[in-house]
Amino acid sequence: MGRLTLLFLVVLLALLPADVWAQGCAMCKAVAQSRDGGIFGGEQPIGRGLNNGILYLMAVPYLLLFLLLRKKIVSFVKEFASAQG
Repeated sequence: MGRLTLLFLVVLLALLPADVWAQGCAMCKAVAQSRDGGIFGGEQPIGRGLNNGILYLMAVPYLLLFLLLRKKIVSFVKEFASAQG
């Protein structure tokens, strides 16, 4: 039964349209479509908006982890400082 399921999944993934894989994130798509003047439309390059969005999306998980683990981090730092003397 496992091989049949695996074969079904492989065939299903092979038949998916290519558009599904190339959609990208919503923020990047919105920034790219909002420019009329091509790649460097408007006053600022399109890459600056995309880079800001990528940095924002990259920073959020780290901030959430810090907020969830801050008590453990603070206790570790205090213990380490007391062990150093």
